Amino acid sequence: MQNYDVVVIGGGPAGLAAAVEARKHGAESILVLERDRELGGILQQCIHNGFGLHVFKEELTGPEYAERFIEELKSLGISYLLDTMVLELTPEKILRVAGTKQGYFEIQARAVILCMGCRERTRGAIAIPGTRPAGVMNAGAAQRYVNMEGYMVGKRIVILGSGDIGLIMARRMTLEGAKVLAVAELMPFSSGLTRNIVQCLHDYNIPLYLSHTVTEIRGKDRVEGVVISKVDDSFKPIPGTEMDFVCDTLLLSVGLIPENELSRSAGIRIDPATNGPVVNEAMETSVSGIFACGNVVHVHDLVDWVTAESRRAGKYAALYVKNVLQEEAASFQTVAGSGISYIVPHTVRPANVEKELILMMRPRKVYHKAELLVKADGVEIRRIKRPHMAPGEMENVTLQLSSINTIGLKTVSVEVVEGSH
Repeated sequence: MQNYDVVVIGGGPAGLAAAVEARKHGAESILVLERDRELGGILQQCIHNGFGLHVFKEELTGPEYAERFIEELKSLGISYLLDTMVLELTPEKILRVAGTKQGYFEIQARAVILCMGCRERTRGAIAIPGTRPAGVMNAGAAQRYVNMEGYMVGKRIVILGSGDIGLIMARRMTLEGAKVLAVAELMPFSSGLTRNIVQCLHDYNIPLYLSHTVTEIRGKDRVEGVVISKVDDSFKPIPGTEMDFVCDTLLLSVGLIPENELSRSAGIRIDPATNGPVVNEAMETSVSGIFACGNVVHVHDLVDWVTAESRRAGKYAALYVKNVLQEEAASFQTVAGSGISYIVPHTVRPANVEKELILMMRPRKVYHKAELLVKADGVEIRRIKRPHMAPGEMENVTLQLSSINTIGLKTVSVEVVEGSH
């Protein structure tokens, strides 16, 4: 049995930032476990720029962003193991691990930080009718093939879903010489960042069909074509609206699911709104001493927000190991009001918040000229104007708890007020 102060599961952007911050706040023995062959996670295949504008105040590619944290991790002497998979995590913070070099072994951690990220929703999860030919794949898989493995996945491409990965791959495939015929989106709004819609679709004259979905895949050995249909308010295809596209590839960008099999095995409470662990202000889960951050908690739109959240988790994990985190302090709940899908963190112990509390959330739909209304036990404490909000872009609300009477406070809620300015 090996012993560590802090064990970080996952060596992507969340795990790297959490491990570095834990060391800076006094955690002595730290181990990062990564199942892939290198550190950096999904960033290693994201060779486009646009990363780091908030954290580093400059524009970086995904590998450049990851490399900065990898170098810092190594300079701080933090241990890490590659090609190493965590098989099980217990509520007592015992990890059962298997690696290509070490074989099977067990670790007893004083604190654990979950940074497993998320996975793509597959064709099976959305039940597209039609045959099962080659050429249907997730956009993230295609991104890895093209950017890391050097394989071209197709020449005439249709993309289902307007998530950021799908939008970015529309541009990437165009730059590699493929013809992207269309991007279809089930919802009446895109689920990607506005800048990606402009830079990846509009700039390359790629059509985006909102309120449309794929209703048939044709082909035996290889995709020969897909049929796209308009959907009604109940998301059912409308007969007579079919469009036939002759193509050899269908890329799916239909949502991301936080990887929480280990969380469930440890008995951690999961929020159905995020599919991630319920966490408090310290990013601590319902199991004492197990923390979580990044896309394993809720899917982020920017890696910069992942870094900020993960630094918080690393800091508090170190404080937990040093026994200075106030575990039994009084707390209040955060409540997602009308127009808001969820709020992270779910509970807050004011005694552990040093200066300000950051609430992260997503709006349910597109809003123009709206306000975020913040209430404490039903009493308005703040209004924040937002000229534009969309589900594809996260919203952050920063509260100075020193200006709020938190004694006996039960709830802090956030809701959307439409057409208020």
